[in-house]
Amino acid sequence: MADNADIANEIQERHLEGALTNRPRWIGIDWAGSDECEECGDEIHAARRQAAPWATTCIECQSIRERRNRHVS
Repeated sequence: MADNADIANEIQERHLEGALTNRPRWIGIDWAGSDECEECGDEIHAARRQAAPWATTCIECQSIRERRNRHVS
């Protein structure tokens, strides 16, 4: 039977795996790249591109992605 340390370690590993899986995919991306959301194809608004130039999704699709990921962990 697992003790508290084993359970805590398993939870920590799951969080780390999730973070690595969901890490930004912007490394090596040309910042002047597409202005279109990779999920829906709509425009990524200028304010979002200015605040997060590495963003590859519009704010709506990013919100959906984050809610989905919250329920997976």
